[in-house]
Amino acid sequence: MARSLKKGPYVDQKLLQKVMRQKEGSKSETIKTWARACQIPPEFVGHRLSVHNGKKFIDVFVSEGMVGHRLGEFAQTRSFKGHGTVTKRVLEKT
Repeated sequence: MARSLKKGPYVDQKLLQKVMRQKEGSKSETIKTWARACQIPPEFVGHRLSVHNGKKFIDVFVSEGMVGHRLGEFAQTRSFKGHGTVTKRVLEKT
């Protein structure tokens, strides 16, 4: 379900403050975050964020094409390991 237009996009304020502080300084460290529901504003472009997927942190480099999407879209929570192996049946002669 979409968020109401009168509310505007959801951006985690603590995360936005950390990015703005990093823009002022010269350090380019990775910023850890658990805010998967946060939408990516234009201020995040060019920064590296570590988004938690429930088990570990996934490094995400924010580019212009990601603006407007959510952080959780780029840190998958499930890993597909395949449908299983196909084993040949041995036909028994009777």
